[in-house]
Amino acid sequence: MRREHAPFDAGHCCDGCRRRTAAGFTLVELVMTMIVVGILAVAVLPRFADVGVFEARGLRDETLSLLRYAQKSAVAQRRTVCVAVNPTGISLTIDTATMPDGSCDGPLTLPVTPRGGSGLGSTHATFNFLASGAASDNVTLTITEAADIKVDAATGYVR
Repeated sequence: MRREHAPFDAGHCCDGCRRRTAAGFTLVELVMTMIVVGILAVAVLPRFADVGVFEARGLRDETLSLLRYAQKSAVAQRRTVCVAVNPTGISLTIDTATMPDGSCDGPLTLPVTPRGGSGLGSTHATFNFLASGAASDNVTLTITEAADIKVDAATGYVR
């Protein structure tokens, strides 16, 4: 008598017992995951712990952009732009008289509202960008925990 065989089933062995299927993670996978998490903890977490440095860098970049914008606005509009420095940021005003007289009497329109910050100091509380693009004085702005910003009087170059 001939015995009928069932079609091949991947879940069964030849002798009829069920094969085991793997469930969970291997020890190697768990160790590698722990190593990756450890590397991230050492390299990334300290950067998030001290946000003061990031805030200072943001204030520096924003102030640098505003000063460059003020200098370019003075040249483009052929008017004096006045810069007032205070510990939380800078404010910009422009000479709006029909015949420019060098006195800043109106706010300079900015493309975006600056968010400001803290820790800003300067060698001059106020200075001007002239219509030629030059600055009224050599100015150094210091920002706590960030690099200084310098304005060259002869050229108005902001760096």
